[in-house]
Amino acid sequence: MTLLELDRTALLECCGSSNWVDRMFARSPFGSFEQLSQDADEVWWALDESDWQEAFSKHPQIGARGAVSAWSQQEQAGMDEATPAAAESMRYLNREYFEKFGWIFITCATGKSAGEMRAEIERRLINTPADEIRIAAGEQAKIMQIRLRKLLES
Repeated sequence: MTLLELDRTALLECCGSSNWVDRMFARSPFGSFEQLSQDADEVWWALDESDWQEAFSKHPQIGARGAVSAWSQQEQAGMDEATPAAAESMRYLNREYFEKFGWIFITCATGKSAGEMRAEIERRLINTPADEIRIAAGEQAKIMQIRLRKLLES
């Protein structure tokens, strides 16, 4: 896909916030990946928390199996090595995280092992909601950048 071929559906695959997609589409066409990347970050950080939470809601939980996108499966490949006990522990931590914050645990899982993801969720569970929303938004921004690059490479 080229920069000129980006459409709303393709952008929605990179970031699940409909406001982000609308604002990005309004800025297109993009002359370079660098411009696309810069605009993506500018638009993302100008959104409000409800837009961020909408994007989070489009991700499967870490370690979830079933109806997940090919990208999510690749990104969470580190969970494939998890023992049944480790996978159950992650499901428990996911529930605890959601109960505390009201959104699913978001991390840029690319290249992370199951143990690294578990350690990260455990570290982040001590955060306040105000701190955690910004951390989760930063992780979503990383995911978005990786997916934009993948999209253009396809």
